[in-house]
Amino acid sequence: MPTANLHGTAVVLGDRGVLITGRSGSGKTSLAFALIERARASGHFARFVGDDQLLLAVHDGALVVEGPDTIRGLAEVYGLGPTRVSSQGRAVVDLAVDLVGVEFAPRFQDGATRSVAGVALPSLSLAERDARAAVLAIWARLRI
Repeated sequence: MPTANLHGTAVVLGDRGVLITGRSGSGKTSLAFALIERARASGHFARFVGDDQLLLAVHDGALVVEGPDTIRGLAEVYGLGPTRVSSQGRAVVDLAVDLVGVEFAPRFQDGATRSVAGVALPSLSLAERDARAAVLAIWARLRI
């Protein structure tokens, strides 16, 4: 049973769930598309879980996210609007990514964690609108 609604995007890369948060226009969806492209190009499974709004629940100490029924399978493509995407119903989150202004993105952040819905998650604070650098950092952090 979902416990909260969160503005964010979530994807599954292989067997790992990634939650992406940040202010509107920070590049959450663009980063999700870039991560999915990188995963698929490397032969890994990759799908959207949800874009823009996510429902959160905690099960056995793990954070589980899912897209609301009304927008499941849709991602907002900047300049085009909601577009159908391959999606999966829900995922356990293994990494929380927060897109922040470049001046707030630490250069080194090994071992950082963030609490989401009371669950401590490994986390990264990355510069918004820089999907290329973010993909490299996320890929390295997940050790895919």
